[in-house]
Amino acid sequence: MQATAETTTWYVVCLCAQWCSTCRAYAPDFLAQAGLEQADPAERYLWVDVEAHDDLLGDWDIETFPTLLIAQGDQPVFMGVLPPQIAVLARLVQSYKNEGAAPVGVNAAVAALWQQLRPRLADAK
Repeated sequence: MQATAETTTWYVVCLCAQWCSTCRAYAPDFLAQAGLEQADPAERYLWVDVEAHDDLLGDWDIETFPTLLIAQGDQPVFMGVLPPQIAVLARLVQSYKNEGAAPVGVNAAVAALWQQLRPRLADAK
């Protein structure tokens, strides 16, 4: 089976809240990292305000920020909280892309969440 752009695209989704001072401080670095996707079109960085887009999350209640979801194509590989340091995120993404790190924090509920989020975020920037 040949890999397609759809199956090789890496999605990095930051689930945050506008009211959260940590999220507001992290947003510029995350969005700058998202700007780097022009150099690597196989990466898509998406910022999701959990309150503005609560319809995307269904029953999920994100309580700790920033919470990151990383997926390759339709397969989530990471769901969890990271320190709000862009270098930590960059290293984590590279560990999945280059080293095939083992999934962390991924279970059937996370897979279902990603299947719900992915089509609705596909056109988002």
